[in-house]
Amino acid sequence: MHDPQPSLSVLSGVFGFDSFRDGQKEVVEAIITGKDTLVIMPTGGGKSLCYQLPALCRDGLTVVISPLIALMRDQVRALRAAGVEAAALSSGNTEEETENAFRMMEAGRLKILYIAPERLKNPATSRMLRRAGTTLIAVDEAHCISQWGHDFRPDYLRLGTLRKDLGVPLVALTATADAETRAEIVNRLFDGIRPATFLHGFDRPNLYLAFAPKNQPRRQILSFVAARPRQSGIVYCASRNKCENLATALRAEGHRAIPYHAGMERAARCLAETRFQREDGLIMVATIAFGMGIDKPDIRWIAHADLPKSIEAYYQEIGRAGRDGAPADTLTLYGAEDIRLRRSQIDEGRAPPERKEADHARLNALLGLAEARRCRRRILLRYFGDEADRCNNCDLCIMPPGIFDGTQAVRKALSAALRTGEWFGAGHLIDVLTGNTTDKIRNRKHNDLPTFGAGQEYDRRQWQAIFRQMLGYDLFRPDPARHGALRMTETARPILRGEESIELRQDTISQAKGRDWRVKAIVAEEDEPLFAALKAKRRELAEAMNAPAYVVFPDITLIEMTRARPQNPDEFARLPGVGRKKLERYGKIFLQVINGASEEMHPARRKLAGRESGTLFDRLQAAQVRLARGKNGFDKYLSCDSRTLARIAAQRPASIPELSRIAGVGDVNAERFGKAFLAEITDE
Repeated sequence: MHDPQPSLSVLSGVFGFDSFRDGQKEVVEAIITGKDTLVIMPTGGGKSLCYQLPALCRDGLTVVISPLIALMRDQVRALRAAGVEAAALSSGNTEEETENAFRMMEAGRLKILYIAPERLKNPATSRMLRRAGTTLIAVDEAHCISQWGHDFRPDYLRLGTLRKDLGVPLVALTATADAETRAEIVNRLFDGIRPATFLHGFDRPNLYLAFAPKNQPRRQILSFVAARPRQSGIVYCASRNKCENLATALRAEGHRAIPYHAGMERAARCLAETRFQREDGLIMVATIAFGMGIDKPDIRWIAHADLPKSIEAYYQEIGRAGRDGAPADTLTLYGAEDIRLRRSQIDEGRAPPERKEADHARLNALLGLAEARRCRRRILLRYFGDEADRCNNCDLCIMPPGIFDGTQAVRKALSAALRTGEWFGAGHLIDVLTGNTTDKIRNRKHNDLPTFGAGQEYDRRQWQAIFRQMLGYDLFRPDPARHGALRMTETARPILRGEESIELRQDTISQAKGRDWRVKAIVAEEDEPLFAALKAKRRELAEAMNAPAYVVFPDITLIEMTRARPQNPDEFARLPGVGRKKLERYGKIFLQVINGASEEMHPARRKLAGRESGTLFDRLQAAQVRLARGKNGFDKYLSCDSRTLARIAAQRPASIPELSRIAGVGDVNAERFGKAFLAEITDE
């Protein structure tokens, strides 16, 4: 009988954590006691620990079915660095690695074995796992078993048979699965018998969500990346050619960027994956051929140069950023051509009609998110059956867009489409609405239509934005049988008849303004030299091991080192991610970096030297450090930079509204630090 209470000594001693993340404890206890389990938990929520810790608490071998060789290798490397007997059997193994895995299995020392689903094609695999004493199967990326999922893999269909053959409990884990996908997972893996199910919220509060209409999209991407120097990120593109061209453009501007797509030789793809895993600050410009199962926790941003295929794909792809819990940014660009492309891909596919309708609904959900008028996080979470308050960490919460009644404009556009027989695309319909007499207009006598020139209150660019929003609201769909001509949907009919109204966003119709892509600091400005020194030491140690940097420590541990500045091994051991093995291996090395780092006074503080404002600055800074993660220590990290603290010390605001108006503070920081700052000012 297994102890249902997992030992915290295993959690802290092996993995370096003093407590479970939200939702992990219940999952771990269910798995340890041998229950079949389905876990839906956001990327970065700690899914891997949910099966790795039970594997160490249970007798026998835990087999992990994982979709990518790179993921297996990196997780094995990280486990072995923490002192766990783990191995993988994959086509990427060296002969020595494979022999070592079999030796550990035969000796009964192996606790966790990673294999690819393709290996289940061989009937001998089941016999081998039975002889090795398998007592638990963990299926990572379980949505791959679903025909409704966006990463369907036929080899996953054999997993239900493997579970029966071995007669052991199974845990299925995924970061994204709507109701249809969850039902298919249960049916295929658990014979329709409902397992213990844990649905632990889809929110990733550390991810900043932003969308923007395409307006010189290459320049938009280059500006976004330029604001994030020396940070690892992924740019997703819809085509191989675009990956190559954008990677070249990024390199021309001084960034370290490499392409990745299915058209590359396998050796070149493997090299690109290895470099991205191991090198700090490398940018991957990729199609969706890259990414599933990527276990790099310090990806600081994701940019979509083109609209993703569905809201599930979007959520999965942005989920690769910030898996360490530190702040990360996302940006998705979209345009009318993206929408037409995605609609056409669905309509021209070979799926049955009900699948096509489901795919259109998924795309509609993503377009609704793109053209949202209020908090994006609430809309995204609501799609997955989750709820959240206004997040203050998306572009619409930070800068709410203007809204106007677009009913008349939409009715004019619908009327123009109907009066031209629904045989034309947006370009021709805009010529009709703006009264542009082209040869095409004259030849078809469309200049005689009542709608000709009826929309001259908007220019061509503004009408393009209106048509894009209409495509986003699924009022128009391109008809592949008519070469992409726009046809009105049933959703549009109540608006055309005057039975319903519709709001449109003003900001996407007004002349686009330059976007402020200033990066949010990961650490306080004055701590950046120490953070850079810690990253350099981590890179040196990782290169010596021929391993990814995060195998030494993830970014979040370095961030906490920078913030806490431990002075001795006792304090170092309390940092997140520092277990016994890592304390023994790296503690002394990093303590030397921390305690040897120079602490030069920030220029903003130096200007206040010898003044009363200088001591107030120091007290404000101490109050900020104390409340950086809220009173309970678990809230989102917030801070004011040194220049802002200097302004507060000089201006001495007397109220929270007055404080919030100081440049660099804002409402969110004023709410977190206001009372403490005003108390320090009053005492001064």
